[in-house]
Amino acid sequence: MLNKIIQFSIKNKFIIILFTLVLIAFGSYSLKKLPLDALPDVTNNQVQIITTAPTLASQEVEQLITYPLEQSVKTIPKVIELRSISRFGLSVVTVVFKDDVDIYWAREQIFQRLKQAEENIPAYAGTPELGPISTGLGEIYQYDVFAKKGYEDKYDAIKLRTIQDWIIVPQLQGVEGVAEVSTWGGKLKQYEIAVNPNTLNSLGVTITEIFEALEKNNQNTGGAYIEKDQYAYFIRGVGMATGNKDLEKVVIKNRNGAPVLVRDVATVREGIALRYGASTKDGKGEIVCGMALMLKGENSKAVNERVKEKMEQINKTLPEGVVAEAFIDRGKLVDNAIGTVTKNLLEGALIVIFVLILFLGNLRAGLIVASVIPLSMLFAVILMNYFGVSGNLMSLGAIDFGIIVDGAVIIVEATMHHLQKLKRQNNLTQTEMDSEVYKSASKIRNSAAFGEIIILIVYLPILALVGTEGKMFKPMAMTVGFAVIAAFVLSLTYVPMMSAMFLSKNTEHKPNFSDRMMAWFEKIYAPFLEKALRLKKTVLAISLGLFALALITFQNMGGEFIPTIEEGDLAINVTIMTGSSLTQMVETTTKYEKILKAKFPEIKTIVTKIGSGEIPTDPMPIESGDFIIVLKDKSEWTSADNWEDLANLMKEEMEVIPGANIEISQPIQMRFNELMTGSRSDIAIKIFGDDLEILDTKAKELISKVSKIEGVGDLKADKVVGLPQITVKYDYNKIALYGLNIVDINQIIRSSFAGESAGKIYEESKRFDVVVRMNEANRSDITDVSNLFIPLPNGQQVPLSQVATISYEQGPVQVSRQDGKRRITVGLNVRGRDIKSVVEEIQQKLDTNFKLPAGYYVTYGGQFENLVEANKRLSVALPIALGLILVLLFFTFNSMKQSLLIFTAIPLSAIGGVFALWLRGMPFSISAGIGFIALFGIAVLNGIVLISYFNQLKTEGITDPMQRVLIGTKTRLRPVLMTAAVASLGFLPMALSTSGGAEVQKPLATVVIGGLVSATLLTLIVLPILYLLFEKGIKRRKKMSNPIVTLIVLLISSFSFAQNSQTITLEKAIEKAKANNIDLKIADKEIEKQTVLKKTAFQVDPLQVQYQGGQFNNVDYDHNVSIQQYFPIGKITKANRQLQEELAKLAEKRKALSEYEIEKAVTLAYYQYLYGVSVQKLNNELNDIYIKFLKNAELRFDTGESGNIEVISAKAKVKEIETQKAQLEYDLVVYQKQLQYFVQTEENIVPDTNTALQYSSTTTGNNDKLQGLVNDYYTQQISVFQKEANIFKAMRTPKLGLGYFVQTIDTKSLFQGFTAGLQIPLFGGVNRTRAKASEISMSQSQLELDKSKLTLKLQKEELQNEFEKQKKAVAYYQNEGLQYADQIITTAQKSYANGDMSYWTYISFLNQAIDIKKQNAEAVNTYNQSAIQLQFPSFSNNK
Repeated sequence: MLNKIIQFSIKNKFIIILFTLVLIAFGSYSLKKLPLDALPDVTNNQVQIITTAPTLASQEVEQLITYPLEQSVKTIPKVIELRSISRFGLSVVTVVFKDDVDIYWAREQIFQRLKQAEENIPAYAGTPELGPISTGLGEIYQYDVFAKKGYEDKYDAIKLRTIQDWIIVPQLQGVEGVAEVSTWGGKLKQYEIAVNPNTLNSLGVTITEIFEALEKNNQNTGGAYIEKDQYAYFIRGVGMATGNKDLEKVVIKNRNGAPVLVRDVATVREGIALRYGASTKDGKGEIVCGMALMLKGENSKAVNERVKEKMEQINKTLPEGVVAEAFIDRGKLVDNAIGTVTKNLLEGALIVIFVLILFLGNLRAGLIVASVIPLSMLFAVILMNYFGVSGNLMSLGAIDFGIIVDGAVIIVEATMHHLQKLKRQNNLTQTEMDSEVYKSASKIRNSAAFGEIIILIVYLPILALVGTEGKMFKPMAMTVGFAVIAAFVLSLTYVPMMSAMFLSKNTEHKPNFSDRMMAWFEKIYAPFLEKALRLKKTVLAISLGLFALALITFQNMGGEFIPTIEEGDLAINVTIMTGSSLTQMVETTTKYEKILKAKFPEIKTIVTKIGSGEIPTDPMPIESGDFIIVLKDKSEWTSADNWEDLANLMKEEMEVIPGANIEISQPIQMRFNELMTGSRSDIAIKIFGDDLEILDTKAKELISKVSKIEGVGDLKADKVVGLPQITVKYDYNKIALYGLNIVDINQIIRSSFAGESAGKIYEESKRFDVVVRMNEANRSDITDVSNLFIPLPNGQQVPLSQVATISYEQGPVQVSRQDGKRRITVGLNVRGRDIKSVVEEIQQKLDTNFKLPAGYYVTYGGQFENLVEANKRLSVALPIALGLILVLLFFTFNSMKQSLLIFTAIPLSAIGGVFALWLRGMPFSISAGIGFIALFGIAVLNGIVLISYFNQLKTEGITDPMQRVLIGTKTRLRPVLMTAAVASLGFLPMALSTSGGAEVQKPLATVVIGGLVSATLLTLIVLPILYLLFEKGIKRRKKMSNPIVTLIVLLISSFSFAQNSQTITLEKAIEKAKANNIDLKIADKEIEKQTVLKKTAFQVDPLQVQYQGGQFNNVDYDHNVSIQQYFPIGKITKANRQLQEELAKLAEKRKALSEYEIEKAVTLAYYQYLYGVSVQKLNNELNDIYIKFLKNAELRFDTGESGNIEVISAKAKVKEIETQKAQLEYDLVVYQKQLQYFVQTEENIVPDTNTALQYSSTTTGNNDKLQGLVNDYYTQQISVFQKEANIFKAMRTPKLGLGYFVQTIDTKSLFQGFTAGLQIPLFGGVNRTRAKASEISMSQSQLELDKSKLTLKLQKEELQNEFEKQKKAVAYYQNEGLQYADQIITTAQKSYANGDMSYWTYISFLNQAIDIKKQNAEAVNTYNQSAIQLQFPSFSNNK
């Protein structure tokens, strides 16, 4: 069947080309529709049940709310975990379902059970509600609401919270894809009836009576309508209070005929609700912040963009002086991750194409194979859209184009090899070419097809993974599978067709670079193979030894779940002493923020979320807060190089304030850990038991035992006891004596201190609670609780202390439960070690030194729990993958012997994978495990290529196995090396990447590269040996040959570069400057940005969806639903794309000019340093002369030939020269730092002093180069403006609209139809004007170009004159001046020594000679500056 497909494709080229064009068109369309995200959403399938009960303590929350809820939901099918937190005023029950359960079905099941549970929950204990349908990746947009500078006094915390609740939140909730909007901080406005208990008692009024009065006197009603004349008058009773004054006038009761009003017993004012959370920012105090939660399953990039657009609109509607500004925007992480993927894929593709052309030695063949890459990706994108796989770090990050094109490589290489063997003198006809391509492709098609099917099968077990690793790696396996399927189809259709059409029909082969390269490889490989074949047992023993060593290394490697991805921001959780007030926590966080902002310039902003938000999906006590630290770009960091070091430095600074527990993480990582396992830490040690006191004691004991273990950080146990409480214990005898009941007393306590709502005040669309509670002065101490008056049935009142005992006690802070059992969690994060080894050490310590009471036990959760589960699944998935490979090999070769032979590539590849991880210091992780699965599939391909060719040679009549091995290995060396090179080098960008998200890809890529290196080397040696042994059988030798020992030594050297300075040539300095220069890196990013923006060329209008309902056909109520979409037609998309292409080229031209300027600056600094060295040499020479002079002067003085003046003068001159020498040292340091600055390196580089002092250059070439650069720049600028004008012209073309509608008529019949229309821009004056403006800009650029040409011409003439002048000066000094100076010094020294010359004459001649030498140095320096300026004329670009 495969042969028929190949034959059909070669014969029907047009049909294949047509299908290819359809693939390109549909794939391009799908690419634009592909949803993008940073990571796959690995949150488990969970529903949260949230109950707020502000008046209940932890014990009551657990007994009255949490326990009934757990009992009601535990019988729901497919529940895999049930955990809960009960805290003062809050219960959060998390129900985790299996991943295949529909979340809406799960919520419906829970909702039905809630109805049953509510029967067991008291009415005053709150109503359970379901949490939003969101996930760990759902927190896509966080913002703060604040008053601008100058408006702080106008908008306090109450007004900002009101703006957030009633202006911002309702609008954000309407954004498509937003599940909910949560609020932190601010003060919730209430109308407070602050009761004075003494007045209440004196007037004989109870709080209950105030409630009843307010409820009865705050109501509107209606009385239908009455008809009068021809009008209907609607009756409306308005009795609802509108503010404080109305509430004050409410009558509570009549006392002795006089009404008692609310204002007589209470103060009515605007107050605030009790707060369980707050938010602060940048050490400036409290703020209001909001968080948009994305609906589960939505496209985060699209939702994020919609939220940002909506926030721009909302900001326009906010009161003057108020701003809502984002501080966490998921878009940044998505862009970083997609940028990493795009860069890696692009670099990988380029490497693969380069390697293909290098090995094939044929540009056409290389391009045919390379063209499979984009076609396969387009096909994969189509299927990704269809199966709902988003484009993210995992789905796109592990694609290796080398693997994908493997089948195409085999077919094209075989075709070229076949054509070269023909050696015809005349070119082949097209028919002959078709026939020959078919022959070669059909021969090798089994290898190509089965190779790709093996890759496909290897990835299938990954689809069986479940849990976190399943969600993380399934998208990768699916995408690779889609691309491999596409490559498989293309290698049977498109590749043979293109080979027949475009490969050269000239079969005469001339040796090229590729052939010479392969000849060099063969020259090395052939003798090595022959030697190995003579030493079969030695080679096999070494291979087994390496495999055993790899196994030992693997056992000691350690492990982690998934490498931590650097998100770009930090999250620090701070918990202070249990029972601390919200005010205290706000003060503490503000201090921390000030410390961090002052010490770390890397921080852009800090926002702290304290306690629980309005939607308490993340339930924290008020003594705990999350610092969200938004960091600047990594290039701006100065304190540390990576986030872990920076976080540890921050923790050290924060520990200045004692008494706080500090835990470091990242925002998404922390949220994932918490949602997945109930703990925010990497490792969660859970102690289960019933008694909270025992759990707390054992947790502290456990912390003391593991705190000293290396790598353990952020140790923290749940706070379960120690919450200060004022406990009211009732005396049942006295309650009976007074005729009271506990329900009434409880209500009075609740309303007096917590406050209870007695209605609402409506302000237009806003509504605020009316709350009755004691005034602040009477609810501040335990005595206020004791003195609370309780009304008796006879109308009298007694204090609460008469019927109850009131005392201070410590109660539970929170009660955590998992699957119905109480637990305490000790959380810790791992720093600088792998998780597996840390847990093993902890287990070892606890097993020997940690005893628990009966019924208590320990489990391990967090990421370690995930790692254990994932390893279990991989231990099943990996054998399945290996078994499938073996089965497929058997079907390919119909021989178990040969299947096992090829199978040996797997352990051989494992050797390299393990050693590659070990060399890079990486622990085994799930990423590495997936890498091994992929590696094993790729590794067997080389074996298939070799063995299938050996079999082919056997059928062709070569019976000697040794001959088959020698011929086969030589012939197939190229495809073996090529397939291994493209597969391994395709992963190289991932292995070396340091950008955001690369942490997950690195282990995978490292394993594949290392494994392929070892598999290829050992396959080319070991596989032929095994083949010979299998073919001939192992024979015993009667005589042992002379012992030959082959030693394979792997030397791993680590070089440390510790030196004071490093000499560098000018060329190297320029090269280094271009590599290091930040401006050039910025220019590269600009090019990259403009290239990425090409994707925005096709801009479609938003989809219009409209519903119409009403009596638009007849009296019946009909419905009409319609959708309409407008598409750009005409040249607008092409014009957009062309503009982006020209902008990318403009960025390249700008970069070229920057490189030119850098080269000039480095050259000037380099020769300035050499000038300093020459002056230093001259100074040393003068020092020698004057020291000699000083000796002569002292000798003459001692013999009486001269006076002391000569000695003094000589000493002064020597001291002067020594001082100059010290100054010159400083000058040289300055010159060196200037050069170092321009090269932009931290190394102490110095110019090579062997370089000629006089600068030599060819000036004409560089002048022409600058002129060319300037011409290119302005010409490109003109081209940009031209394309810009084209866009504005293209905007005048209409847009095509297509629509569809469905409607009912008479409510029974259903009609449907289609619409088509045009959007015609009738008034196009604006675009015409803009096009005209662009044309004017073109003219401006042309004038700038003309001006620059003239300026450069005149500048060149001026610089040339200056250069000639300096050249003559240097020529004089070098040809004559220096010789005169040396002669003067020599003659003067002799004459002075012989006494023929006086001291003053000697000094005069010496100074003359010295001046000549100094003038020479100055002349050379001036000449150098002039020559460099002529070599690099200046260019001023103001654009």
